[in-house]
Parts: sequence; C-alpha cells; structure tokens
Amino acid sequence: KMTQQMRDLQLAQARKPPGPSSPNAAKRLYRNLSGKFRVNYTSFDEGSLVGRGEKEKLRKSYLFQSNAALFEAVELQDLDRVQELLKQYSPEELDLNTPNSEGLLPLDIAIMTNNAPIARALLQAGAKESPHFVSLESRSLHLSTLVREAEQRVNELMAQVVNEAPNADCSEKEKQLKAWEWRFRLYKRMKAGFEHARVPDAPTNVQLSVASSSSVQVTFWEPLSVNSAVVTKYKVEWSCSPTFSPPLGEAVIDKLKNLHFTIRGLVSGTAYYVRVSAYNMKGWGPPQASVPPFAIPSNWREYDGRAPRRRGQAEALDHLLGQVKTVHQHCVCHEPCKNQPQSRKHSVSKSLKHLFHPGSKFLKTLKRGLYLTAIFYKDDNILVTHEDQIPVVEIDDTYSCLLMQDFLWFTKVSCMWDEILWLRQCVTVSQSSCSCILQTRFKMLLAISQMQGLLGIQDLGQVFFEPVKDKQGNILIVTLKEVKTNQTFESVRWVPICKLQTSRKSVSSPEEPTALDTLLISVQDKLAYHQRSSHALSPGLYLGYLKLCSAVDQIRVLVPEQLPNILCHVKIRSNPNVSREEWEWLQKMVSVEEPVPTEPEADTSQNPLFHELQVAIKELMTLVNIPLQEAKDFRLYSQEVLDFGDQVSFLLLLPPSDDVCTAPGQNNPYTPRSGFLTLPLQIFELGEER
Repeated sequence: KMTQQMRDLQLAQARKPPGPSSPNAAKRLYRNLSGKFRVNYTSFDEGSLVGRGEKEKLRKSYLFQSNAALFEAVELQDLDRVQELLKQYSPEELDLNTPNSEGLLPLDIAIMTNNAPIARALLQAGAKESPHFVSLESRSLHLSTLVREAEQRVNELMAQVVNEAPNADCSEKEKQLKAWEWRFRLYKRMKAGFEHARVPDAPTNVQLSVASSSSVQVTFWEPLSVNSAVVTKYKVEWSCSPTFSPPLGEAVIDKLKNLHFTIRGLVSGTAYYVRVSAYNMKGWGPPQASVPPFAIPSNWREYDGRAPRRRGQAEALDHLLGQVKTVHQHCVCHEPCKNQPQSRKHSVSKSLKHLFHPGSKFLKTLKRGLYLTAIFYKDDNILVTHEDQIPVVEIDDTYSCLLMQDFLWFTKVSCMWDEILWLRQCVTVSQSSCSCILQTRFKMLLAISQMQGLLGIQDLGQVFFEPVKDKQGNILIVTLKEVKTNQTFESVRWVPICKLQTSRKSVSSPEEPTALDTLLISVQDKLAYHQRSSHALSPGLYLGYLKLCSAVDQIRVLVPEQLPNILCHVKIRSNPNVSREEWEWLQKMVSVEEPVPTEPEADTSQNPLFHELQVAIKELMTLVNIPLQEAKDFRLYSQEVLDFGDQVSFLLLLPPSDDVCTAPGQNNPYTPRSGFLTLPLQIFELGEER
C-alpha cells in the first residue's frame, strides 16, 4: 500500500502543469491554491474515508499542495503568503528542504532573485540551500541549463503557435507559451542575480566576552553592505594565536535567528582569539576580528577561590528536615501522646473528626475573627463555592489582631503544603505548654487542612504579602494559585471574575467595607501581583538597588510592582558572567574609595564594564527618582556577585550606610515614582526562592 501511495504521488508530480500560462494566470492559480490550503481538514466526513491509507493519502495531497504553494509564493515574491505558510505548517510538512523537479529549493530562488526579506524568513524557519550546488561552477552550469531549456521550450511553442491554425489546441499552446515565457524570465533573473553577486563583506560589531571559566561568547551583526547576495551562514574561528596559525577550532552557524555563539570547553586563564566571517552563494567573505581581540575564560570567584554560596544548601536542608521528622516520629509524636490528659486527647479527636463531618463547609459571612481564603484562578475565571462565594474557612473567631510573627510563620508553612498533617501532629503535642502562640498556629494548621479537604487539593498556592483587614475586626489571610490544567475540585465551580464582582450583593457601606468586599474589589490587583511575582528575568548581568525601611515589627524592602520578587534593577548586559579581570578592577576601585562611576574617564574608557556601569547607574537613578549627583555617595557591594542560577547575576548598588534603611519617622527626601511597593523582608525572601 505504501508503494502504491508513492507511485500515486510520483504520478501526481508528473501530471503537474509546467507552470502558469502568464503572470496573471500564475496569480490566479496561486490564489485558487491558497484558498484550497485554508480548508479545515476536520470538516471532512472521516466516516466516508476508506481506511487509514486513504486518510494518509489525503493528508499527503494537502501537504504536497502546500509545498507547491510555497514555491509559487517565493517565485511571485509574495512575502505575506510565505510568512502565512511558514506559520501554518511545520518545515517537515512543507518539505522545506526538498528540491523541486528543477533541483531548486525555495531558499535558492529567494537568494538568487535577491529577495532578502523572503530569504530571511525562510532562513529563520530552517531553510537550506540546495545540496546540488557544491561549487560556483555547478551553480552557474545549473542556471545556464535551466535558462537554455526554458528558451528552447519557448521557441518550440512559439513555432507551434505560429504554424498551427486557430483551434482549441492552439489556445492551449498559447497558454503554455505564456507560462514558459514567464518562467524563462524568472530563470534569467536568477542567473543575472548570481552573476552580479559578490562575496559578502565582513560581519559588523563582532563583540567577544567571557561567558564562564571555560567558555567565551561572540556576538555579531550582519554585514553592512546591501549590494551582495543574502548571507546564509556564518563561520566562527578561534585560536591561541593572533595569526590563527594553527587554528584551534571553527563552527558554522546556519540558524540565523540569534547571531551569537558560545565557544565551550576552553582552558581557564588562556587567551583565545576569535574572528567571524559570512557566507553567501558566492562563497566566504573576509573574516572580522573580535573586539576585544582576545578573551581569557575566567569567573569572579577565581579572584579569591570562593565557593558558590548556595552549593549543597538545598540538600543540607532536606537532610535536616528528614532528621527532624525522624526525631518527632520516634520521640515526640508517639510517646508523649500517651501521657497527655484524657480531656486533651478527646478535644483533639473531636476537632479532627470535625474536618470530615458533612457539616464542615465554607463560610458565607465573617463574624470578627481570623480567616483563611484561597483564590484559584484560570484565565479570567475564579473558583467559587456553590453560593458564589470565594472559599473561606475560619481560623480563630476570638483572634482580632494578627501578629506579624504569626503571619510570617504562616507564609513559611506555605512552603510545606504537603506536610500539614505532620506539622499538625507535632504542634498538637506541644500544646501541653498552653502557649497562646502555639494554639493560634495549631488553629492555622487546622484551617489549612480543612481548606485542603473541602477543595480536594493540597497545594493552596502562594500567600499574598499582606492580610486583608476591615474595621469590624475581620482579618483574611489570602492564598493565590493559578490553575493551568483541567484540574478537578470539590464543592466549587468556575465563574468569570467580572460576573462575580457585579453580581455580589454587598452587606457593608462603601465607607466601611468588610474584608470580603475589599478582597473582591481588589482581586484583580492581587491576581496581577501573583502573576508578576512568578516572572523570571531574562539572562544577563543586572544592577540592583537595595533600599530598606523599618517599622515597629518588620523590615520592608523596595521592589518594582512589575517584578515584585526582584529588587529594583536595570540590565547591565546580556552576559551574566563577571570575569576575574572585571572583578579585580571593581575591587581596586572600591579599595581606593573612588565614587560610583557616573562620568566617563579617559584612563578607564577601554574597560567595557566601566562604560556599562555608567549607563546602568544613570538609568537606575532615574528609575528610583534620585538625582544623579547623589549617586556619588553610593557604593557598589564588593563582597560578591549575587548569582541566581547560571543565567542571572546581580551587582548591588547601596545608598550611604546611614540611608540603607529608613527608620520610623525618618524623612526620605527621594520618594520613588509610582510603580513600586514595599514588601516585608521575609515575604520578599520567600518570593525570591520561588
């Protein structure tokens, strides 16, 4: 059956008309084919197809037509249609790198007609040049053959049209003649494009930087010249010699979406020279040496041999938690339980049974106390109870003043949603001390268990950075979680957020809204905060600004609203690595107590990091609304570079020591513009870890 399908496909190719009869006819054919390609495959009645083989044959037929449509679009220089086809089909479905009957690929036609926009679109989709053109001579011979054969075919059809009497066959011959005349002009244009092209100029802005202690990265731009043919690939060469003799290695880059390359596996402390050259259908152009001409792989840690701050920390914490669990399991959660008074055991047993009793359900109204609410959202929908209420359970109806220590403890518990039962058992035993703090925290764990049981899910999400309060003495601890899959919940349903906000009947006055009304009014702001707090920075080196303010019971840190899990910052460069040489320069600058660089200096103009810091500091001072002259008293944190994984790192800019943390009542003359907020330091640290 597969053999028969291949024969059918070959027969279809053989029956394909040689080309459109004229430019107008070509456009009509192209439009007709384009309309057919937009047919929805699922609209066919699959029951009428006989077997899987017929379905496969039909699919191949459409893919074959899409390949033909791509060739037509490239030949007609229709960029919009080319982009549409590349978006609609994968390169495999389009047979993007399969030559047609003339031995040409879509990219060949685009570059030989010097259509740079279409060529770039094809290259970014993964298009290649025809493998038949192994040399300049073979390409020239192939084009000459196509032109000669097309001219011969035009002459033959011209003679037949002139010599034959007007009839139906003659009309068909005239159509074929126009089609071949159009194709003859296309081949001549391709041949002329090839003959007039020259090798590309050297790439521009070739920049070399140290990527790590064993790699360097080179970035570059396209050649400036627009007179030569489209560049289809680049070559990166590296060597330990400035003359590149002998060369150490080379790499060809044919995926041109991002013009950069990382050379890995190098020796730390060794200088490597790099150069880049471009290629088009006429061959390789001259190489361009990088700036600086060489780079030495290194990392700032090599300056004093410092180990990564977080190396092994996660494993150590997991081990410590395991030890704590083992101790509580064998020593606390079993033996002391036997010595508790019977009344206490009965009380705990009763409270546990309450969780599984049918009467356990979400609250409709608040009655002065401490409560837990969980907000689950998906797109523009939010999870509500059958009474169209956001899920709320009670923590403590006698607790009207939430201490910051209790709230911060709750945020830490949110990192262990799956361990609530174990935590509850341990805190239950410890209640024999009659500590009010432990009793409150035990009630928090009970409320968490109740919410998990009612919703049928363990992970309640991230805790919002501050509780919602009202003047009636109600306090809401809010958790937020985005649902990205079709997850099943119990006792709840999805409703649009806007519908919930408009349909809810408030029982409070606008002057004194209840905590639930306040939550509903501000729910979209809280969802926006939650989404932004999960965003990650793009790879690079950043300059962060550390500004704290203290209150009676907490320290808060200034962060941007758009990215509240990161300090106020600007990007210095895309390369996150700080080399040993750059770190040595920073240490020297700090040791002589030089001011933060805000103005250019002649003797350091050759240091790229110096210029990058100048630009970043000016941008950061504008961002946080601090006059640039004040930055002269600021300091760069010189103890370490803050590494967040392998792709993001930070240098810290600190105010004068007396101004790092603003005390209560202290006047801050430079207030940041809108777009910032202050988070409790512990909340910020948890968000940073997430």
